[in-house]
Amino acid sequence: MKLLITGASGMLARDVLSAASAARHLPVCFSHRQLDITDANLVQECLSQQRPDAIVNCAAFTDVDGAQSHPDRAFAVNAAGAANLASAAASLSIPMLHVSTDYVFGGDPRTCLADCQRPYVESDEPAPLNVYGESKLRGERLVLAASDEHLVVRTSWLFGAGGVSFVSRMLQLASQRRELQVVDDQVGCPTWTGHLAPALIDLLQRRLSGLVHLCGSGHVSWHRFAQEIFEQANCPCRLHAIRSDALPRPARRPAFSALQSERADVVALPDWREGLACHLAAAAEIIEA
Repeated sequence: MKLLITGASGMLARDVLSAASAARHLPVCFSHRQLDITDANLVQECLSQQRPDAIVNCAAFTDVDGAQSHPDRAFAVNAAGAANLASAAASLSIPMLHVSTDYVFGGDPRTCLADCQRPYVESDEPAPLNVYGESKLRGERLVLAASDEHLVVRTSWLFGAGGVSFVSRMLQLASQRRELQVVDDQVGCPTWTGHLAPALIDLLQRRLSGLVHLCGSGHVSWHRFAQEIFEQANCPCRLHAIRSDALPRPARRPAFSALQSERADVVALPDWREGLACHLAAAAEIIEA
């Protein structure tokens, strides 16, 4: 299968490239500089020339706070750009997998930390709290409207070797400070791109379509996630739990955005702690090499 991957310089796209190659597919990658998905004519021309068997759209405007002050940019990439790819792919009968986010949900802070709170499933109604989530939700709907063959995959809290993530930031800060403050009233599903990328390839191979939730199994707060990072990395940095309102930011974050699939044809990813262990082990091998 010839697979066209957009957003090639990003963390997830790099692992999708590796996973596609490992599965003996032919990946063709395009960074933003090589393919600006906000240019509809350029997108149509590229797909007509490349004629891939499938597309994975990893291109996105992911600066959550930046989207608040630059909504036009966020919607241009996350909504219009995704629609350009989806429409061009549909015109050529090419299935497309589009990556979306848990931030399409609002996470009611009044109930989010209750033991009875269940993760969001595909049939739950989105209610984004910020421009980033609004732009991604708009993109989802445009992609799915373009073709019954297209697939939208919502995931969350990505970390991996190919870019900056919460894991890398925590370890970097811990190397500079003895104590750190991390919020404990935001809950989600950390997801290792090394687990997610092969699963995306599997979804394409099985020609799934529609909407799918796919992220690391289990859910946790940012504070507990940081604790696990330091425990697994044998890092002595002390952590202090704080509330989100102690660190005001331009964009509101959902207090609870854990995801889970209700579809019988979706195989759950391993536990997020296993993903973290694999990520740290892979990072250690790179350092030793």
